[in-house]
Amino acid sequence: MKLENIKYSTDIKELQGCKLGIFFEGWEIKPSDQVFRDSLKNSYKVICAIDTEKNMIIGYITAISDGVLSSYIPFLEVDKRYQKQGIGSALFKKMLEELGELYMTDLVCDEEKAGFYEKAGMIRWNAMIIRRFKHQGGVRRKD
Repeated sequence: MKLENIKYSTDIKELQGCKLGIFFEGWEIKPSDQVFRDSLKNSYKVICAIDTEKNMIIGYITAISDGVLSSYIPFLEVDKRYQKQGIGSALFKKMLEELGELYMTDLVCDEEKAGFYEKAGMIRWNAMIIRRFKHQGGVRRKD
């Protein structure tokens, strides 16, 4: 895998024809490809890393927001075959630039990931969460 074959895109239409990398590692119930694509489509902002040789999404980051003051980053994932090449850092930096006019950007991460975000300029804080693992595969909304 050559990094010169990696393209970063915010264009959801461009992603429609792309294959999907391996995501949601370690999840007991993984979202279907359609639920994953719906999650991208319904996000406030999305940036995907695409391997242009394979026409495959190999990393992504999403943000949800009120568009005025606050944003939240629920997902940043890189296919494990592409990790440790700076793709996650590039996605995160690009997303922070996209959200730069907003007052706050928050996220919640596992303890072992906290150092990654600290290096990117975030600070540790408190968080409260609920996880409904029976719904881990997502919900398909009827449009």
